[in-house]
Amino acid sequence: MKVKKFAVYGRVQGVGFRYFTWKEACKIGITGWVKNLSDGSVLVIAKGSEEQLTELYQWLQRGSPSAVVKQVIMEDYPDNESFHDFSVRRT
Repeated sequence: MKVKKFAVYGRVQGVGFRYFTWKEACKIGITGWVKNLSDGSVLVIAKGSEEQLTELYQWLQRGSPSAVVKQVIMEDYPDNESFHDFSVRRT
C-alpha cells in the first residue's frame, strides 16, 4: 500500500467536492481523508494500491459535477498514520 497527497485547485469548495471525493474513495476502497484549505484548494491524503490511487487521481482531475478542477498535484506522503476508513475533515 502507498500513501499519496493530492492538492486540488480550481472551483473545488462550496460545490460538494469533499462529499463526492469521500463517495468515490469509498467506492474505490481507499482509506484516508479530505479537507478544505484556507487558500481555496482541497487536500486529499489517500492510502491504497497503485491502481486505486491512479483511479482516484483520474477522478480528482474530473471532479464532482459542479466543480471546475484546474490542477491536481500528486506527491508521495509518509505512511505514518493509521487509516481505518475515508473521512471528511473540517477545515
